[in-house]
Amino acid sequence: MKLEQVQSHKDLIVWQKAIDLVEDIYEVTAKLPSDERYGLVSQMRRAAVSIPSNIAEGHRRSSNKDSLRFMNIAYASGAELETHIEIIKRLKYRTSENAESLLEEVVKMLNKICSKAF
Repeated sequence: MKLEQVQSHKDLIVWQKAIDLVEDIYEVTAKLPSDERYGLVSQMRRAAVSIPSNIAEGHRRSSNKDSLRFMNIAYASGAELETHIEIIKRLKYRTSENAESLLEEVVKMLNKICSKAF
C-alpha cells in the first residue's frame, strides 16, 4: 500500500486503530495510582499519542522517505508503550487486554508498512 493513495490519514486503518489504542491507554492510566501521575501515566499517554500523531504527520510528508521516517517513529513509540505495559503488569497494576491486542495489531501494521519500503 502506498501512503499517497489514501486521501487522508484518517482513512488509514492503522491510524484508526492507533486512535482506539490512545482511548484505551487513557482508560488504563486513569486507574493507576496517583503517585504514578508524573511517571508511568505521563509516559504511557505520551507514547500512545505519539503513534497516531506520527502516522498522521508521516502521511502528510511530501516524500516516501519522510513518510517512512515518521512511520518508524510511530513504530518505536509502539515498542516504548509495549515496555510500559509490561512494567505495569509486573507491578501488578491492572491493564487492558484490548489495549494490549490493539497495540500488537498496530505495531504489526507499522512493521509491515516500514518493511515494504525496503
